[in-house]
Amino acid sequence: MSQPKKKYAVEALGCRTNQYEAQAFRDQLAQMDYEAAAEGEDADLCIVNTCTVTQHADSHSRHLIRQLMKKHPRAQLVVTGCLAERDPASIQRLDSSLRIIPNADKEQLLEKLFPEEDIPEFSIKRFEAHTRAFVKVQDGCNSFCTYCIIPYVRGRSRSRSVDDVVREVRDLVQTGYKEVVLTGINIGDFDGGGAAGCRLADLIRAVDKVDGLERLRVSSIDPDEIDAELQDVILNGKRTCRSMHIVLQAGSNMILKRMNRKYTRQVFLDTVRTLSNACPDFTVTTDIIVGFPGETEQDFAETLDVMREVRFAKVHMFPYSDRPRTKAATYPNKVPSDMIASRKSRLLRAAEETALQLRQQFIGRTMTVLLENREEKGRFFGHTDNFLGVFIEGHTTKLDTNQLVTVRLVDNQPEGLVGVMHHFPS
Repeated sequence: MSQPKKKYAVEALGCRTNQYEAQAFRDQLAQMDYEAAAEGEDADLCIVNTCTVTQHADSHSRHLIRQLMKKHPRAQLVVTGCLAERDPASIQRLDSSLRIIPNADKEQLLEKLFPEEDIPEFSIKRFEAHTRAFVKVQDGCNSFCTYCIIPYVRGRSRSRSVDDVVREVRDLVQTGYKEVVLTGINIGDFDGGGAAGCRLADLIRAVDKVDGLERLRVSSIDPDEIDAELQDVILNGKRTCRSMHIVLQAGSNMILKRMNRKYTRQVFLDTVRTLSNACPDFTVTTDIIVGFPGETEQDFAETLDVMREVRFAKVHMFPYSDRPRTKAATYPNKVPSDMIASRKSRLLRAAEETALQLRQQFIGRTMTVLLENREEKGRFFGHTDNFLGVFIEGHTTKLDTNQLVTVRLVDNQPEGLVGVMHHFPS
């Protein structure tokens, strides 16, 4: 009679890079004959990949650890990630038996736990509960923005080789993934692992040639890193999507300088205009920090002005949060918390209004949508190539997630566009 398989639970918070790493742990454990613990089942091993980008992320990370301790009291619980790197003592205080693995050893985590076993490669072949797969191509950061703890907890920038990334993308496509997102901590620094003359554009060209891949997206990047060559491969690739996540953080040059960002408001706008002029359907998503020390009402108004001009498809908004060891934590003129909350509310409202305006121009168009989630009442949700969220209604019984379908866009609601089937997939 065969022994029951051991159970695992792997959780991650924060960035896409953390999500990729968590999936790599899951794939390694599956190859080691573990299986995911179902709801109510006890796990033998729990891994938490923490985040420390804000105070909220710290709190959420500790809360998740406590939850897993309660749900799986007999499990070996291992904590890694950026909070574990920045403040391991705060984690150890939760329980002295918790094992902490620093970021530098993250890819060898299972080797540390099971030194006598043959551990599978740290890579992914699937991405649980997602129809798009994130592929980490780079880690670390050399920028040292004044508000950001990440260079201190993830180290200096380092990249994978092009061949390694292409092989992983091929594996994902063979598993059935149609869309892949290249991600990293500072993806604009990609150098192919130090290969002579290798840049992000070279990686995109190589991945764009993978047979069977339908969509290729590039994750968060700074506007000054989008040069003419990168624009060309994005705009003219066979599978590259006509949308990018280009980081703004603030629309005020004074705030950008105090943040130690390497671009100006004008560089950001010029980059977006160039892409939009070359491809009118091109859309942009972004990150914005509200309440950076010294941010005046005029600075905030300049950020809102950029939002109104660009009309972002989606905005990720972060209230400023002091991070120990960062330069901004020592800055005077902190913005009061109630003012940060007010500006956050105003910015999110403006983001919804401008996104609604952006989507309106696509009403009546016929576009392709990758189905991601089955919603209640049988409707589906997915995204177009240029990252417009679409709800698909009516005659959806033949549909399933991870299908590419052609729809006619008929309505624009606060939560997204509404489409009806133009024709059914064969």
